[in-house]
Amino acid sequence: MRIKPIRNEKNHAEALSQIERLWGAHEGTPESDRLEILVTLVEAYERTHFPIDVPDPLAAIRFRLEQQGKDAKSLVGVIGSRTRVYEVLRGDRSLTLPMIRRLHKHLRIPAEVLIRAGNEKRGRAA
Repeated sequence: MRIKPIRNEKNHAEALSQIERLWGAHEGTPESDRLEILVTLVEAYERTHFPIDVPDPLAAIRFRLEQQGKDAKSLVGVIGSRTRVYEVLRGDRSLTLPMIRRLHKHLRIPAEVLIRAGNEKRGRAA
């Protein structure tokens, strides 16, 4: 089994091609071992060369509400009053730490996504 590090786009494309060929290999076989190693290498390369930004906190809240078939009214009591909910969703008011904790608990949005809101509002990098 000859596997090389992925150092450039050509190596990346070759590894993806091999992964596609090996996809569905039976577990415990040399082919599945090769597949697992290639996937790990590709993930490491992509993490470095194609980083994914943390989503916008308000977009994350709206997306989660949509996923759950809910609307902004369902955040009354979680964020605060109806007025407070709409101020936050319009971006007029920053999330507070208690709001972030409640949103994390009720909507299961990662806290690091929600914390980013307060830092951006004040002009600091998250």
